[in-house]
Amino acid sequence: MKKVLIPTKLDSIAKELLEANGNYTVVQDAQTEIGALAAQHPDAYAVIVRSEKVDQKLIDALPALKVVIRAGAGYNTIDTKYARQKKVDVMNTPGANANAVAEEVVALMLADARHLIAADASARRGEWEKTKFMGREVTGKTVGIVGLGAIGKLVAKRLSGFECKILAFDPVLSEEAAARIGAKLVPLKDLFAQSDYVSLHIPENEHTKGIINKELFSAMKKGATLVNCARSGVVNEDDLRAIKAEKGLRFLNDVYAKDAEGPKSVGDIADIMVPHLGASTKEANFNAAQRSAEQLIDFDAKGVTSYIVNRDIPEGLDEAYADLTYTITTLARAMIGSDTKLSRIEASFYGDLQPFGKWLAVPVVCALSEEFDRSKDPKAAIAFLKDMGIEYSVREPDGTKGYGNSITIDLMASVDKDNLRRISVRGTVAEGVMMISRIGGFDKLYFEPTGHIALFTYMDRPGVLSEIAGAMAKEGINIDDVRNPHDKTGERSIAILKVSQPVPEKVLAKVAGKIEAINFCTVSF
Repeated sequence: MKKVLIPTKLDSIAKELLEANGNYTVVQDAQTEIGALAAQHPDAYAVIVRSEKVDQKLIDALPALKVVIRAGAGYNTIDTKYARQKKVDVMNTPGANANAVAEEVVALMLADARHLIAADASARRGEWEKTKFMGREVTGKTVGIVGLGAIGKLVAKRLSGFECKILAFDPVLSEEAAARIGAKLVPLKDLFAQSDYVSLHIPENEHTKGIINKELFSAMKKGATLVNCARSGVVNEDDLRAIKAEKGLRFLNDVYAKDAEGPKSVGDIADIMVPHLGASTKEANFNAAQRSAEQLIDFDAKGVTSYIVNRDIPEGLDEAYADLTYTITTLARAMIGSDTKLSRIEASFYGDLQPFGKWLAVPVVCALSEEFDRSKDPKAAIAFLKDMGIEYSVREPDGTKGYGNSITIDLMASVDKDNLRRISVRGTVAEGVMMISRIGGFDKLYFEPTGHIALFTYMDRPGVLSEIAGAMAKEGINIDDVRNPHDKTGERSIAILKVSQPVPEKVLAKVAGKIEAINFCTVSF
C-alpha cells in the first residue's frame, strides 16, 4: 500500500477515490503543520497540496517520496528543480480551477459596474444614495482578453450572454480558433486602446513581468477597467499608479506578490481587491481534488505522465538539442512576425536526433507560447497546437544530405486568404555551441544565436551593409559580429548582426525602410 499525505483542506473526494482504488492509504490532516505531518509519516509515497510550501526541507523529510501533486494550476510554492534532483515527479491539475476564475472575473466586472460593494456599505449605514451610485451596464461593451488559454476562453464564453464584443491577444492562437469562441485577435496595444474592460490571463515569468505598462495604460479609453486575476507581477503597478487618476481607470485585483496577511502594494490603486479568491469555490476544490486522485492513479497504473511539470530530458538526448530546437523556433517566429497567425509547423530531426523528433515538439511549442510549460510531454504539446489551430508534422529526414545532428524548423503563416508565408531555419550544435547554419536560401551561415540579433534580408547591391552600420552607429549601437552572404541566386543578401543592445523597433523599421528590406526582425536570446 502506498501512503498519500493530504495536508490541506481539500475536498474528501480525493481520499475517497484513492482508498477505493485499493492501492493507497490516505492521511488527510489540515490541522497539523505540514512539516510536523511529514515527520510523523516519513514513509509517504505522495503528497497532495493546495498552496502549501513544498521546499527542500520537506522533500528531505520524506525519503520515500515519489510524487507531489498541486491540486490547482500554479506550482510556484513547490521546489520543482530540487524535486527533480531527488527523482520526485511534480504534477499539477491545469483547468480544474478555470471556471471558478472566469466567473470571478465577471463577478468583479459586475460588482464594480454597479458599485455594489460601496452601495452595500452605504445602505447598511441607513443612507439612500441612488444618485451617487449611478452605474453602467456590462452588456454590449468591448472586452479585451489577454491570453486565450483555458481561463481566457471561459471568460469569453461567460460574457457571450452579455452580448459583449470580445477582442483577444494571444501570440499563438489562430484567427480561426479565436473566431470559434467569438473573439477577434488584435495586437496588444490595439486591444488596450479599444476595450472598455481588459482581463489578464497570462503567466508571470521573465518575459511577461511588468508587460502591462505605461504604454498600454496610456492607450486605454478614459474610464476603462483593468481586471487582474492572473499574476500580480505582470502589471507594472508604478506605471498604473502614475496614470490611473488622469485617465479615470478602474483596477480590479485578486492577485498579490505573496498570499499572506498584511498590507498590499496595490491598496492605493485597486478599486476592488479580494484575497486571491479565484479558485475558492466548492466546485473548483472538488474538481482539483478529483483530478489529483485520478492523475495519481493513472500515473501508477497506466504510466500516464501528461501532467508532470518537472520532466527531465529523455535519456539519450543531449539537452543542448532541446535548447537548439527552442532557439531555432524563436528565431523563425521573430522572422515570420510575432503577430502573424501560424497555420502549420514542419520539423526535420537529422542523425541521432531522429528518435527524439516527437519529444522535441515540446521546446517548439514553448518557444511559441509562454503559456505552455517546457516540462510537459509531447502529447500535451501537440494537443496545445491543435487547440491553437496549428498543424504540426515531423518530416522523414534525408540521411544522404550529411547534416549530422541538426534540426530544421519551418513555420508557415497565412498572410491573407490567398497567401502563405514560410520561414525555414536549420541549426546544429558544434563543440557544445549552438549554431544557426541556414535561414531560407542562405546556407552555411554558422552564427551563434546569443545576445541581441538584428536581421535584414534585401535585394543585393553595393553599400547596404555600410548603410546599416552607419544607422546603428548613430543610435549608439555597436556591432559585435556580422554575417552578410548572398543566397544561391546571388540576387538577395542577408545581414545578420550581433549587436551590443536591443535595437528599438523604430530604429529597426527606419533602417529597413532605408535599405528597402524584404524582411527584418530583432530577437534577443
